[in-house]
Amino acid sequence: MAVRDRAARRYRWDTRFAPYAYIAPYFLIFGVFGLFPLAYTIWVSLQHRNLLDADGASFIGLDNYQVLFADPYFWNAMGNTLSLWLLTTIPQILLALWIAQLLNRKVRTRTLFRMGVILPNVTSVAAVTIIFAQLFGRDFGLINWVLDLFGAGQIDWQAGTATSHIAIATMVVWRWTGYHALIFLASMQAIPSSLYEAATLDGARGWQQFWRITVPLLRPQIIFSTIIATTGNMRLLAEPLLFNPGTAASTGGSDRQFQTVALYLYEQGFTNWDFGYSSTIAVVLAIATIIVAGLGYLVTKRIQTD
Repeated sequence: MAVRDRAARRYRWDTRFAPYAYIAPYFLIFGVFGLFPLAYTIWVSLQHRNLLDADGASFIGLDNYQVLFADPYFWNAMGNTLSLWLLTTIPQILLALWIAQLLNRKVRTRTLFRMGVILPNVTSVAAVTIIFAQLFGRDFGLINWVLDLFGAGQIDWQAGTATSHIAIATMVVWRWTGYHALIFLASMQAIPSSLYEAATLDGARGWQQFWRITVPLLRPQIIFSTIIATTGNMRLLAEPLLFNPGTAASTGGSDRQFQTVALYLYEQGFTNWDFGYSSTIAVVLAIATIIVAGLGYLVTKRIQTD
């Protein structure tokens, strides 16, 4: 009888606590590598902590935030970040939908094409940026050579704000569009063909079926891709850093024309060694990313599903 009671008690404990034990490693790792760095960054942002200062760290409250919100370089970087976010996120989603629609058709060697679209994503971001920087070169770049053939003349892509943003956005779109296209393609293949057959009988054309059936049924995936693209594109660092390599790489051009917030954080932290100020930038950037991702979620949520 006692043995049976112990077995019943172990069974109850197992069914009650085993699920928590299974998921505990994830939350433990998240706490060590995610939550603790976040909390520590917030703590450092409240300090004056410069490695070049022999007096060491000191608590200064919200002084770093007051300086940051009055810093014109920060607002310039925030404007560049939002501009690049618009130029990268919207084309990424639209192009990914178009490519997924093409790959969803019955074409020869479609498996080869499906594998091909993911290749840019597995390529090193440093290699992609260096190659695109050569393509957009002022004197010997391929893009300027093509433009010159059509009489458009040569463009100094790094010198202008708009031109540098277009060049950097092209790198990001080229690298990430295939990733989102495969997500959309996998979801498209789960849409019942009977919906398209019924729409065809009702006289709906291809583009009408795409906008009235495909896009609404892909709403969860579009929301997911928009949030993922937003969080990535709001933290662009490698592309603007390597687009103009050299001693002034962290400034994002001679006039800071393509310096993002992440790049400004890098400049303050690893050029000026001001970790208190760079932590403040990191906290504000995280809040801005959450706000922009929330706006993107609200916009994509309005896609009709009826």
